[in-house]
Amino acid sequence: MIGAGLPRPAPKSVVEALTSVQVTSSKDRSGFQLTFTAGKDSALVRNLLPSGYFDPMITRVIVVVTVEGTPHVLMDGVVTRQEISPGQEGTQGALSVTGEDLSVLMDVVEVIRPFPAMPEVARIYAILAPYAALGIAPVVIPPLIPVVKIPTEGFDSQTTTDLKYIKNLAETCGYVFYVEPGPLPGSSIAYFGPDIRIPMPQPALTANMDAHSNVESLSFSLDGLAKKLMIFTVFDPITKKIPIPLPLPDINILHPPLGARPTPPARMEFATNLATLKPEEATQRVLGHLFSASTAVSGSGSLDVLRYGHVLRSRQLVGVRGAGPAYDGFYYVDSVTHNLKRGEYKQNFTLSRDGLIANTPRIPV
Repeated sequence: MIGAGLPRPAPKSVVEALTSVQVTSSKDRSGFQLTFTAGKDSALVRNLLPSGYFDPMITRVIVVVTVEGTPHVLMDGVVTRQEISPGQEGTQGALSVTGEDLSVLMDVVEVIRPFPAMPEVARIYAILAPYAALGIAPVVIPPLIPVVKIPTEGFDSQTTTDLKYIKNLAETCGYVFYVEPGPLPGSSIAYFGPDIRIPMPQPALTANMDAHSNVESLSFSLDGLAKKLMIFTVFDPITKKIPIPLPLPDINILHPPLGARPTPPARMEFATNLATLKPEEATQRVLGHLFSASTAVSGSGSLDVLRYGHVLRSRQLVGVRGAGPAYDGFYYVDSVTHNLKRGEYKQNFTLSRDGLIANTPRIPV
């Protein structure tokens, strides 16, 4: 579906010229790229391009794929760039249309506005309210330690784009913010909250098991420098002059390690500008660190959706079989790239977890 404002089903000339679709879904932003054949006599070159059919920041694109009778909204975004390569010496020309999800519209205008006596939740709802016209429904989880300034002491204000301001709030709380397309075409969810992955695992990725294998490639790595021990310094509550170091482990309390042998930290860092903050602000920073700890084990690979039988989705769990006792088990799906061509649907993916050896006796198929 494509069009200015409210997208409509693509016309026959556009569908016939479409050669490939690539959609990338990750923890931060998502994007897409559509590739068309563009001969000098095609309707795309003669009519659609001059009329502004693919104009950036105006044209909205919705990509829906149906697998085994179930529709999946892969992308709901806007075009940000177009490129055309005219054909030469009998070769066909090509038109590439690149875009990002609807969050890109939150990052184009810098806004200056005050938020007197407003907690984080009220600020975010106020910022996201105008985007309801695009079908974006906000889902905001309040921080565990809310910070509200008294108007007589000052107030918070926004001096950046909506997206940067919300992401700064999320980083301070250890939360994430992203726009997820679906579940219906034309609707999206703007999520602000802890990075909690859906606990229901997706069908297992199986490698090196003959006829049961459903991936084309799969590899893993262990980064010994990924984990770090963070030292937070506070002053004693009596004299407020004696510094007390408090080591904080690099453990994400929202993400189970998924490995029976966690990776020990190899680096040590000191948190800065913490002792000067108010108690509630310092506590929020500490919780933010516990919500955003790093992972040491990462994996990547590719699969054929027709053989896998499902659409692998990011921000969820998936099981891995056939990689050996050290790397079998459950993983978090960090990003997925969908590559669609006529008669072909493949995916590239990246996985992560903390620790080796599965902590479950069996991986469901």
